[in-house]
Parts: sequence; structure tokens; C-alpha cells
Amino acid sequence: MADCIIKGSSSLNSIDLSSPDITTSVSLLKQACMDSGFFYVTNHGISQELMDQVFAQSKNFFDLPLDEKMKLLRNEKHRGYTPVFDELLDPVKQLHGDHKEGFYIGVEVPEDDSKAQRTFFGPNLWPNRDILPGWRQTMEKYHQQALEVVRKTARLIALALDLDANFFERPEILGDPIAILRLLHYGGQISNPAKGIYGAGAHSDYGLITLLATDSVSGLQICKDKDAKPQVWEYVEPVKGAFVVNLGDMLERWSNGVFRSTMHRVLGHGEDRYSIPYFVVPGHDCLVECLPTCQSEQNPPKFPPIKCETYLLQKYQNTHADLSAYSN
Repeated sequence: MADCIIKGSSSLNSIDLSSPDITTSVSLLKQACMDSGFFYVTNHGISQELMDQVFAQSKNFFDLPLDEKMKLLRNEKHRGYTPVFDELLDPVKQLHGDHKEGFYIGVEVPEDDSKAQRTFFGPNLWPNRDILPGWRQTMEKYHQQALEVVRKTARLIALALDLDANFFERPEILGDPIAILRLLHYGGQISNPAKGIYGAGAHSDYGLITLLATDSVSGLQICKDKDAKPQVWEYVEPVKGAFVVNLGDMLERWSNGVFRSTMHRVLGHGEDRYSIPYFVVPGHDCLVECLPTCQSEQNPPKFPPIKCETYLLQKYQNTHADLSAYSN
């Protein structure tokens, strides 16, 4: 029997973040969160000019010789360059790691700041400005603006969960989040699921929500029912000017499984592909436990409470190569 079935494109709801009709926006978002945990957001406030700059600068970095990129190899704070095969998202089905290279950029925290002692916080690694002029400025500007899009989206999510619109604005959640911008380059390999070869293996995201910008090359697939046999995979097509938003594991746990953190993967089709996910995770000490609006006597909490830092650190350790592997 076939391991999986690949269908056409998934039909996702589109949420206009500038719409004055909040009721309709919340309704569309709630339906999407319960159905697949994936949707588009439009009129988000980030200019096409900035998006074009970010993609151009991302390509400029990945076009550098490998020895230049390896000078910025990912450190223990998960900042910097990740080579091809560094990440293994689906060890059961993958032959090697993911056929992609990446670059992590977190919240910039100076070395002498006490917060820099926390996992996932600290100074970023930046390419030499003589080699890539304007690169850091472009990425920092986008990092800041992307967080504002996440905050707008989170307000609608809160309303969809029958919470106060500012629920996720609390200091321990989006007041000081672990916000991680990641540049990705899929180098034109052709994936073959039957042989365990993927651009990115099947996984769900770990945090609150992910804001994904993509180029025009298709490759992202979602599986709405991971337990189905065979699994059914549907493409999420890129839409010019829109972000793809998907929910992470933290939101599934908060909502007691009402909202979905859906499994997804990337298949390569022989073209270079660039994408830019922006992962937003609540603050280190945020305790994620079932919301009162998502539980009852008939529907008790399905997940034990967990601290965000603990969950995220374990996930990264499970999916990334040990840094000692690069010592040579």
C-alpha cells in the first residue's frame, strides 16, 4: 500500500488583518485553526519592498562559498548558519537530514545583559558588513515588523478562543518572546518520499505561531490527519503578498487540542526554493496549561502543563546535529 497520497492544493482561509469586520475575521480564523491550523494573512502592513530586500539578502548569504558560511556556524544559542543535513525532523522516515541550509536570527541581546544567560537569548551572529553590506539592518528591520504582524494575528486568535483580545500580550507570553527568524534555502534537490529524501521532514512547529514568507516555488505540504493510513498530503501554494500562518504545539496544548498544530513537510522538485519562517514562542518561563475556555468535565485537559523553555530546548536537541560533529 502507498505510504501516502499527494493531492492538489489545500484550500485555506485568508484573513485580512486590516479589515474592520472583526467578527468575520475571527470566524474565518477559528474555522481554519480547527480544520488545519494553517491560513493566509493579507494586508499585514509589511511592504513588498522590504520583503523583496529580505529575500534578496537571504539569497546573497546562501550564494557565499561554504567556507564563508561555516565561519558563522550555529552556536549553542541556536544563532547562525545550519548546513545541509544539520536538521533531522522525521528520523523514522528520513534517510538523511533535511536537504536545506538555514540561518537563525533571534532577539538581539548584548553579551553583558543578564538575559543573555538564558537559552535562545544572546547576541546574533552577523555576516561581515564588507561582504554583505546592509544585511544586518535588513534582517533586524524585518524581525521587528514581523513580530507586529504576529501580535495582530494573536489578538484574533485570542478572540477565537473566547479570551480577552490582549491575552497573548501578557509579559510572559509576547511581552518578551523567543522570536526566531530563520532564512532557508532548498538547493534544488528532487525529493523522493519512497526513499526517505525530503527537503524538510514531516513535523509540527513547536511554539505559538509561525509566520511564513515564501518565494513563488511550491513545495510546502500539510497532512491534516497524521494517523490516517495512508496519509493524505496537500500542497499549500504561495500567494504573492500574503503570509502563510500556522499554529504551533504550544497553542494546541493551550487550546486542549481544539486548535491544530498540523504536521507539514517540504518536497523539492528540482528548483532552488527560498522561504523565511518566523517562529514565535512565548517567553522562557511561560507555563502553558489548558485554558479555562477549552476544558470541561466532559473534556478535561489532555496535556500536562509545561514550561516553554523546557519544551523548546528538548525539541531542538532532538532535531539538530550535535555541534561536536562539526569540529573537523
